[in-house]
Amino acid sequence: MHSILKIKKIWPIIKWVLLLPIMFLFYVVVSLFHATLTDFEPPEKTVLNIQSKNENTLITSPTLSFLNWNIGFAGLGAKSNFFYDRNQSFFFSDGKMVRSPEAFVDENLKGIIDFIQSNPTDFVLLQEVDRSSKRSYYRNQHDLISAKLNGYSQHFAFNYQVARVIIPLFNPWNVLGKVASGLSSFSTYNPISSNRYQYPGKYSWPDYLFHLDRCMSVQRYPTSLISGKELVVVNTHNSAYDGGYLKPLEMTYLKGFLLAEYEKGNYVVVGGDWNQNPPGVSNDQVSIAAGVLPSTSYQPSQIDEKFMPGNWQWVFDPTVPTSRSLVDVLDYGRTSVALIDYYLISPNIEAIEVKGFNLKFQYSDHNPVMMNIRLKDL
Repeated sequence: MHSILKIKKIWPIIKWVLLLPIMFLFYVVVSLFHATLTDFEPPEKTVLNIQSKNENTLITSPTLSFLNWNIGFAGLGAKSNFFYDRNQSFFFSDGKMVRSPEAFVDENLKGIIDFIQSNPTDFVLLQEVDRSSKRSYYRNQHDLISAKLNGYSQHFAFNYQVARVIIPLFNPWNVLGKVASGLSSFSTYNPISSNRYQYPGKYSWPDYLFHLDRCMSVQRYPTSLISGKELVVVNTHNSAYDGGYLKPLEMTYLKGFLLAEYEKGNYVVVGGDWNQNPPGVSNDQVSIAAGVLPSTSYQPSQIDEKFMPGNWQWVFDPTVPTSRSLVDVLDYGRTSVALIDYYLISPNIEAIEVKGFNLKFQYSDHNPVMMNIRLKDL
């Protein structure tokens, strides 16, 4: 009888001990089912909407300027860290930020827009631009940027659409949540076409449900050449955290596309966040040039020097790092850095100047890179 009374007293505790794992398992199963049903599965090629605020339908000038910047959804400035960069944990945040405070996001986005306005170029290629994401407080960053770029055509390609990202899994009250993000491309010229191309390869289930669907955004611009050559501008954002599996597939696909365009006689410019060092540049070289301690943990891979034919040119500023580790808030000089944002241009283009802007990652975990080029024979 005494034992029965004891069990009755502790039964509520026993009940919760048994119930909590069941409830958590139910939450996971329902979340995975929902994510599978709502998974973003784009085709290989998607026609993008072209919205234009200018009347420039033909490139007649041989000199053109570009700005390339991964803006980190305005949530990864100098005052932020990010839980997934610590140990790429699907399960815990480890006390790091899942999202930055709203005031940080607004402050960063204002700084990003001000910089773009103060440094006008013919083409602006941005990555990690949110349109409706919990992590950036549902600001439509593409439209907010576009509203400040008078006279630019605009193009947006989704590469991250998830109804509810459930990581970190063991913090269901503080998950990343809804993400709708992608590549924003702007130009003072009107393209004749604008398309999104899906890169091959994906993670296994269920990981792919919550990762980006990597792609490139491609715009074609007519030039004044009698031969009808086009300028093909590619905005790319290649895989990170892929264990070396996805990037080779993406790069092979990209290479085939670029070579085919050049063989047609077209001019080709690629800008973006490659998530790998350019050929011939090591992590230590970047750190030393920036006066930063070499990293033992943040080590992006390097593109092989023979990846593209020798007459193609990788264009970057070796003196300015373009990305930083998000393990902690910025401590410039100690925080690990890399050079993963740059350009690739075809042999019929001359690079006049390239300049990395060392903003010391004030508004994003990436620094912007500007390039001036000349189209040969135009």
